[in-house]
Amino acid sequence: MRPLRGPARPRPRPGARATLAALLALPLAGALLVLAPAAPAAAAEDVATEEAVVTSGTGADAAELDTTVYVPGSAAGEPAPAVVLAHGFGGSKDSVADDARFLAERGYVVLTYSARGFGASTGQIGLNDPRFEVADLSTLLDRLAERDDVLLDGDGDPRVGVAGASYGGALSLLGAGYDDRVDAIAPQITWNSLTAALFPSQVGDAAADTVASTPQDADSGVYKRLWSGLFFGVGSVPTGGLLDALGGAGAGVTALPQRDAADVDPALVEQLLTCGRFRADICAAYQDAAATGTLTPEVAAVLDRSSPATVLDRIQAPTLLVQGTQDSLFGLGQADANARGIAANGTPVKMVWYAGGHDSQASERTTESLRTEVAGWFDWYLRDVGDPGRGTDPGTGFQFPAPTGLAAGIGSVQGGNQTVLATEYPGLTGDDAAQRAEIAVAGPVQPVVTPAGGTPAAITVVPGLGSLGAALSGSTFEIPGQFAAFDSEPLEEAVEVVGATTVDLAVASPSGSATLFAKLYDVGPDGQQTLPSGLVAPLALTGLPADPTAPTEVAVTLPAVVHRFEAGHTMRVVVSSTDQAFALPAEAAVYSVALADGDGATLAVPEVDGRTETGGGTSRWWLLLGAVVALGLLGWAAAVLWGRRQRRRISVVEPDGEEVPLRFTGVTKAYKDGFVAVRDLSFEVRRGQVLGLLGPNGAGKTTSLRMLMGLIRPTEGRISIFGHAAAAGAPVLSRLGSFVEGTGLQPHLSGRDNLRLYWAATGRPAADAHMDEAIAVAGLGAAIDRPVRRYSQGMRQRVAIAQAMLGLPDLLVLDEPTNGLDPPQIHAMREVLRSYAATGRTVIVSSHLLSEIEQTCSHVVVMAKGQKIAQGTVDEIVGTGGAVLVGLADDAETERAIAVLEGLPGVSAERTDEGLVAELDGTSRARALQALIEAGLEVDAFTPRRRLEDAFLSLVGEERA
Repeated sequence: MRPLRGPARPRPRPGARATLAALLALPLAGALLVLAPAAPAAAAEDVATEEAVVTSGTGADAAELDTTVYVPGSAAGEPAPAVVLAHGFGGSKDSVADDARFLAERGYVVLTYSARGFGASTGQIGLNDPRFEVADLSTLLDRLAERDDVLLDGDGDPRVGVAGASYGGALSLLGAGYDDRVDAIAPQITWNSLTAALFPSQVGDAAADTVASTPQDADSGVYKRLWSGLFFGVGSVPTGGLLDALGGAGAGVTALPQRDAADVDPALVEQLLTCGRFRADICAAYQDAAATGTLTPEVAAVLDRSSPATVLDRIQAPTLLVQGTQDSLFGLGQADANARGIAANGTPVKMVWYAGGHDSQASERTTESLRTEVAGWFDWYLRDVGDPGRGTDPGTGFQFPAPTGLAAGIGSVQGGNQTVLATEYPGLTGDDAAQRAEIAVAGPVQPVVTPAGGTPAAITVVPGLGSLGAALSGSTFEIPGQFAAFDSEPLEEAVEVVGATTVDLAVASPSGSATLFAKLYDVGPDGQQTLPSGLVAPLALTGLPADPTAPTEVAVTLPAVVHRFEAGHTMRVVVSSTDQAFALPAEAAVYSVALADGDGATLAVPEVDGRTETGGGTSRWWLLLGAVVALGLLGWAAAVLWGRRQRRRISVVEPDGEEVPLRFTGVTKAYKDGFVAVRDLSFEVRRGQVLGLLGPNGAGKTTSLRMLMGLIRPTEGRISIFGHAAAAGAPVLSRLGSFVEGTGLQPHLSGRDNLRLYWAATGRPAADAHMDEAIAVAGLGAAIDRPVRRYSQGMRQRVAIAQAMLGLPDLLVLDEPTNGLDPPQIHAMREVLRSYAATGRTVIVSSHLLSEIEQTCSHVVVMAKGQKIAQGTVDEIVGTGGAVLVGLADDAETERAIAVLEGLPGVSAERTDEGLVAELDGTSRARALQALIEAGLEVDAFTPRRRLEDAFLSLVGEERA
């Protein structure tokens, strides 16, 4: 094996024509690069393949690398440049087989291999450890140098380029830093510092010259728990199974002598089960990080040695950096750091950002454009001058997707096929520093609660799926009370953010430390907010004061994004205490978060000027596009007209809205799988009514309430609250108080603090809360100041109902309000609701306790199978049917009364424990009562015998029949 060599000499020269895709949808998927035909430099030719096992390393650290070399027929007569393709984490040489064959057909000798610990290669995973994986690359370059069909630049020096994504991209950077025989590289969606990637803390002053510079605290960070767990899970199971691992049969671990399972060392079994194919130090570092969530010097040492950041000053191979804007694993700041470090050597660097990454697959058009970029880079730096396939100088510019105001959802990315081209990546040469606009944001000092154990936590990023909120029509999953928000004024003109925005905050914490997550939201005029690229900036803060009146000022770098904030939109900085993708503090605390300059601060927003281009094609393609655009414009015009008509219809305020607080009109909710939860539901509720919503499980009650609250949208129909259409973010929802599907209380806070925190999250004045009235409703006495975790279910229920009544809303919606209450509490709650409605307000109650509905509600809507089957007052519903209870002044007259009643058409009567019961079938109650009086019987009581439960069962039974 050739020894590793020191810093490379600058040797920019031509190279391999590799039309490689620069994306990896998931690093765990194994698929690395995708090739597509480009204008051929030569006709495709026959390709032969050579399989070989190459030994790399010595002794216990030796590995058998499974390799394949793709050899074009032309290489037998004229040596060709070589390309090494490295796969992503969890992949193998098979992941890049199609790419290799394509390159070989174009005249290149291509070497693919499975990294140690993957595929059929032995050895243990060292995460691109220079002693192992990087040394393996040098061993493979030695093999290429020994081939007669590979072009050499000197003895033992093949002309070679290295390309890879994610895991393979880091290998290309490290390989170029340790072995100066590498002539050009194209690392894609990879890391600069594995420590900063897995323990980020975007606190401190960023390098101002570049647009995506992201600071990192060298001593601490917030552990990226979900991504780390995915990585370790992929590498922790031996590829051949446990017994194969123990026998060394293709297990990805150092081979051991074959043995009977009974003779296996239990310690070895435990090591394989817990660490799998990872080296012991990697396994120990992961287990330590996963258990504690903290960055120790030992963990940092393991991650740092696998980080290209340690060798950037050695890299002199021209570098094309490709990074995705949809990447919660290795963000744009990682590529920025690589660019700054490599360019400082005078090495040519070109930066390409694209709409995609580890969280979202790029579009086909974007993929095709990236293939052209990578191919052009290798064409220029690996092919000889005069070679017709060399192409044109790709330069050292910067390109990125044209900013749009769209949010990326699961499986999709923002933007279309437009790309912005700039002459330089700002700040690399020192002559063209980044431009930043200043946007003022404002907001008061705000308390931010971190719950015990970090639960519940905000949901913003799902590894491999990106922004969950964006995937759900822009909805976000911030927890009330767990975040502070600071807004700009509505923008007078659009702002295109290209890179990482910065802002100064002021933070205090009673413990002296805080874990926070900063985000930059786009808020539309309708209040709908989206999180560009679904990205957050973790902040690990220490040395904070406990006094919120004397906080510490903190410089924060928000996530680097490419996003257009349209005119009329608001830029919102949100600082939250939780995020489910990260490790969180176990102890509960309340932080104080404010802007550094009191009620105001400035966002420094990076902007980049450039020339916008659209993906090219043939003139026929443009004609087709023109036709599509023309049709699209016609459709758009029709949609606009229809939308205006719809908005006019929806925005109409019903004239009787103040008298009819709630109205459902033809409401249907259908799902994509064909299930209809609610069908053509229509009813109305007037002021002063207490309406009971009844129905068996699956009747559509909860769906109806969720539509009413604006949580989901009806497929058809209209729901109006006080005459205004109900929808997410509608101002009229401020007149609604609700308690649906769980209390949502913070267990570590007292009942009183929960009420205060909930009201503070609404942003309304404290005086409007009517806190004393709500606390009286809870009826907990001194217990209102004890932590909620000590409450019984009934006590929690009462606090939650009081929370819904904060502000004395005009419309109160309660789902199962008496769950967990004892009979006296149920009676008290009944009186509260009746009294509340008596003030002219309206109450909606959904409950399965029919006796309580009967005693509490004035009106009832009965649902079954998503449809309304009855509506009316309780008396009307109960009175439907013919059973009456007859009370006589003289029991001795009972037999004569029975005779009188049974003399009427369809009437039967009998003596029961309750008294005389008559079933009226075809005879009205008035006629039966008249007959008894005419017979001279003295009637003390004549009341319907049926209860609401009986009516309900009868109605639902009829519907089911």
